[in-house]
Amino acid sequence: MDNLNVDKIVIKLSKCTDHYFHQRCIVHCYKKGFLVCPNCGKTYGIRVGSQPDGTINVIRHPPGIVPLSGYPSTMGTIQINYFFPNGTQKEDHPFPGQPYEGTSRTGYLPDDEEGNEVLRLLQLAWDRKLTFRIGTSLTTGKENQVIWNGVHHKTSTSGGFQSFGYPDDTYFARVKEELSDLGVQ
Repeated sequence: MDNLNVDKIVIKLSKCTDHYFHQRCIVHCYKKGFLVCPNCGKTYGIRVGSQPDGTINVIRHPPGIVPLSGYPSTMGTIQINYFFPNGTQKEDHPFPGQPYEGTSRTGYLPDDEEGNEVLRLLQLAWDRKLTFRIGTSLTTGKENQVIWNGVHHKTSTSGGFQSFGYPDDTYFARVKEELSDLGVQ
């Protein structure tokens, strides 16, 4: 096939609504086993991020030990602990060979059907290295920090939306959409 015919091959992305691309153009969007539609952001394949090495620990608290504001006192709480030591950036990080500062973070979910569904999705995002990344902290402005990668967590048991806590009536819909945008379903 000559170059003239290759330039005429058009691909329709199956998950998107009416997004067509020249084959030669869309292949540039394919990276590390996945493709993201440049128009709508839908993910094809399994997206893997560049999260640095760290640990995740899930604790299930019985009812009343760590209550979540807005939930009945008879409901337990899921606590997710993340830990990243200081380290050196690897090839898939912004500045390979440079040091980065680690962190620890804690998130909370109600131990109910929806909380367990989000926990399953968050664990899948963790396994795919999509939960954190190395970048500039929005809080401190410091560079080369382990920071969130756009998947919101409830880091407080109370205080509502403004304090990253409960109650928050739209949290589960938002976090599921953020995870879906990363191809985690």
